Amino acid sequence: MQAEIIAIGTELLLGQVVDTNSSWMGEQLALSGIACHYQTKVGDNHGRIVAALRLALERSDVVICCGGLGPTQDDITREAIAEVAGVGLVRDEGLVEAISTLFSARGRVMSQNNLRQADVPEGAVPILQERGTAPGLICPVGPHVVYAVPGVPHEMRDMMTRAVIPDIVERSGQAAVIASRTLRTWGLAESTLAETLASRIEALDALGNPTIAFLASGIEGIKVRITASAAIPAGEGAAGRARLEVDRLIATEETEIRDLLGDTVFGVDDETMEAAVGRLLEAAGRTLGVAESLTGGLMASRLVAVPGASNWFRGGIVSYATEVKQTLLGVPPGPVVSAEAAEAMALGAARALGASVALAVTGVAGPAEQEGQPVGTVWVGIAIDGAAEVVEVRGAGDRERIRQFATINALDLLRRRLLGPGLG
Repeated sequence: MQAEIIAIGTELLLGQVVDTNSSWMGEQLALSGIACHYQTKVGDNHGRIVAALRLALERSDVVICCGGLGPTQDDITREAIAEVAGVGLVRDEGLVEAISTLFSARGRVMSQNNLRQADVPEGAVPILQERGTAPGLICPVGPHVVYAVPGVPHEMRDMMTRAVIPDIVERSGQAAVIASRTLRTWGLAESTLAETLASRIEALDALGNPTIAFLASGIEGIKVRITASAAIPAGEGAAGRARLEVDRLIATEETEIRDLLGDTVFGVDDETMEAAVGRLLEAAGRTLGVAESLTGGLMASRLVAVPGASNWFRGGIVSYATEVKQTLLGVPPGPVVSAEAAEAMALGAARALGASVALAVTGVAGPAEQEGQPVGTVWVGIAIDGAAEVVEVRGAGDRERIRQFATINALDLLRRRLLGPGLG
């Protein structure tokens, strides 16, 4: 079965909103074994939405429309689907009651415009809302099906997970378990990763299951996704046995990939670099303090976003001005974009914050060089139990990118140091 996604909204075409919804939906469809060969964006124009739907239905079994289900005059997805299906709209009184109840529960007065959200193409099945006011739709169109979900991301994800994907899988008659695991890496370019994993790619191409794919994630590194599937045979407990087989395939391939990539892999699935650092610190019974100049609090912000960070994170000092570096951290007179300054900042942070481990960053984010150092220069200081070391890295891009680059590089350097001998 083949699916197609149509993202609806003029704001998507103008670049005012980035269409992350289609990316997420495509990923979830793939994980469910549903092919998605086309994704389209179209503005809030009735004729163009109708044209996009008709084209999609010519080449795909199911079409998922995202957006245009709100209460305003430019929310016209319902009308467009009804025209393509050759039916009229009918007001669903059950939806009217559900929407009215939601407004009453929130202490708000429902606008008459909201009643438009209860209009359903004849023959369609509404998908009830659990997080907002706009119901979704399951609309048969001849041998095909058109689904409609809201454009609000958390509402869309809920409906896709709860209703749309299960309905597509049921219609497809598919009987298989499909699962993925994502290994997150930092420090190697995508081309280098591909070269390093060439032997595994060749072996898996011959087998066909599992598969691996590379997903570039910008400043967050490169993801290596392992996907495996297993058919569900007839018999009691068959689904469970298929799941065990999928888990075995993924675990075996993960071991192979980790053997090739080593400590380039920092996390699995949604684990961030800062979470990986926190896990290592907590396992070793250590605490962390940070001193930041060029990153201006970005490191501390990422660290405190990790659940349970209070168990191992002592705090941070944003020592932006030279006198602050000297007064609070004991940086000696002289250049503050230097190895000496980064080392003193790390030792000073450990001392001031009472941490057994400290991380410090100083450098030049731009727009111009500083103290004779070019833009992109970053000095990272790491102090562990009173001993300090310094590493220089070079970033590129605009000011914000250099600051983000410095942050994740510093955290990665600390992670690798914590993996070293004698630190557990």
